[in-house]
Amino acid sequence: MIRIGIDLGGTKTEVIALDDAGAELLRQRRATPAGDYAATVQQLAAMVRETEAALGERGSVGIGVPGSISPATGLMRNANSTCLNGQPLQRDIEALLRRPVAISNDANCFALSEATDGAGAGAASVIGVIIGTGTGAGLVVDGTVIGGHNGVAGEWGHNPLPWPQPEEYPGPACWCGHDGCIETWLSGPGFARDFEQATGQRLTAEKIVAAAELGDEPAQQALQRYQSRLARGLAHIINIFDPEVIVLGGGMSNIQTLYSTVPDNWGDHVFSDSVATRLLPPVYGDSSGVRGAAWLGAAVV
Repeated sequence: MIRIGIDLGGTKTEVIALDDAGAELLRQRRATPAGDYAATVQQLAAMVRETEAALGERGSVGIGVPGSISPATGLMRNANSTCLNGQPLQRDIEALLRRPVAISNDANCFALSEATDGAGAGAASVIGVIIGTGTGAGLVVDGTVIGGHNGVAGEWGHNPLPWPQPEEYPGPACWCGHDGCIETWLSGPGFARDFEQATGQRLTAEKIVAAAELGDEPAQQALQRYQSRLARGLAHIINIFDPEVIVLGGGMSNIQTLYSTVPDNWGDHVFSDSVATRLLPPVYGDSSGVRGAAWLGAAVV
């Protein structure tokens, strides 16, 4: 049976089909219907049907979403594509396709992809950490996504930055209603905000990193602050979950120095005499979310 995965994003929706070995059979992308829940559900079903028609085979289906399903109500919540919130997405798509469909947060899908046949392949415990427009994480143990009793396992970005320095307290306001969340510091926009507050210059995260690589001192200082905060944030994860591998994803994961400087710094905050956790870049990059959705769907056939 083929494995069909869909990455439902705010602006684009991508579908992929994999065989049992993880080889890509088909990939397509479409614009997501803006703000239209009914049209979004119909498009998801259509993309599955068209994929199966093109390959001449029925498949399992998994969908990665920018939010999560509440175990209490079965309805979508916390999605930045707000038309999904409060909707019975799983029930509706299963009714259209007449089969079980696995749905999970896109960070969980990223983590599952990298744990299955990516950077964390072969590891017993993997955390996939997203540091991009927002922040989040997914937990995978022995090849299984750990969603948690309340369905919020991995919501790392909406905890406060650990071990804050005096100048970091109380921290920037977060859209979730709290101050100083990890997301406000470690997302790409959070990194750019920190640089702007220090210098008065408004640059994208990518341009700040490029300036740091060219020797610009304010940019280098901003990057050093970011590395310290990421080390503290990941040390907090290690103290709680103690994973074998942490894989970074999102735009900030392209900063190559993170993979050496952050492990060099997180030991000061990990409650252990040594830290063998590996910090790795993703194998599949932006494709990990949709690949993870395909692997997710295989579990509900």
